[in-house]
Amino acid sequence: MKNINLNHKTILVTGAAGFIGSNLVKRLLIETEGTQVIGIDNMNDYYDVKLKEARLKALETTSSANTSQQKSTFLFVKGDISDRTIINQLFHQYQPAIVVNLAAQAGVRYSITNPDAYIQSNIIGFYNILEACRHSYDNGETGVEHLVYASSSSVYGSNKNVPYSTDDKVDNPVSLYAATKKSNELMAHAYSKLYNIPSTGLRFFTVYGPAGRPDMAYFGFTDKLVRGANIQIFNYGNCKRDFTYVDDIVEGIVRVMQGAPAKRVGEDGLPIPPYRVYNIGNNQPENLLHFVEILQEELIRAHVLPADYDFESHKQLVPMQPGDVPVTYADTSALERDFGYRPSTPLRMGLRAFAEWYADFYQKK
Repeated sequence: MKNINLNHKTILVTGAAGFIGSNLVKRLLIETEGTQVIGIDNMNDYYDVKLKEARLKALETTSSANTSQQKSTFLFVKGDISDRTIINQLFHQYQPAIVVNLAAQAGVRYSITNPDAYIQSNIIGFYNILEACRHSYDNGETGVEHLVYASSSSVYGSNKNVPYSTDDKVDNPVSLYAATKKSNELMAHAYSKLYNIPSTGLRFFTVYGPAGRPDMAYFGFTDKLVRGANIQIFNYGNCKRDFTYVDDIVEGIVRVMQGAPAKRVGEDGLPIPPYRVYNIGNNQPENLLHFVEILQEELIRAHVLPADYDFESHKQLVPMQPGDVPVTYADTSALERDFGYRPSTPLRMGLRAFAEWYADFYQKK
């Protein structure tokens, strides 16, 4: 493994206005010195653009609050990774040493009704990133030292082996979203083999936290309960999810960014792909009904909902939705072995942070 110091590097973060992307950029701005962070995001309206704008504003505040002479800087570019011209221009102008590709069309159910968005962003967009990484080595240039990209626990499909290990076969996706993420892993492996690009894929498990994605269950449940609408709990409440707090995800990304797979040559004289895939999950799946119980307690504690709210009358137990899986459960032993890290934020602590943010963002204003 090649160790990379993030200080005084140029780092490209795609999906920088997104949930995970904005938290990663904030962490880099606070903890690195002299680093130039370039962020790109298309600011699409898959969910409320105001939330994305608020994340960017928070990044501006973080950047301006740092008065150090060697402070890290953030430059935001509005653009789409599926636009090859923009990507090529960014790589040519800024020559990033590290690329973190978090831009993607997310969501299992949305992929059933809007497949085009997934092919455009997750396949074509990722291809453009890979091509730009490939050509970063042209003319003897140092090029990209490490490509880190988001995969998903969805690639495991209806895998019966639990916890999910990166050694498990993942050849049977149950949604187009999952298929595109598995495709990303295959494409990255091919480019690592052909062009010796150090790349690491990260399979995220149900990420949650303040300023998260409104299409995620905990956020959608909160919105509906506030409006007095009913929430639907799929598979009659018999789902289990490995909920992972966003700060734990970012910690994992930052550690992985600093440890690129080493370039090696095989007996045939050709590169051994400098390629790795890791799970990042809480390694402790929670029953969905228990999750909803904690959420409602924290929403009352944060005064998002009144203490006498009648939750039972607003809960509906319904069948499983197409593309969903009954359980997600991460085996994080490889991450712990290679980076000494294992996510551990308790669910109640994470949901408390979300509830307090929700009260501040939507209600106190």
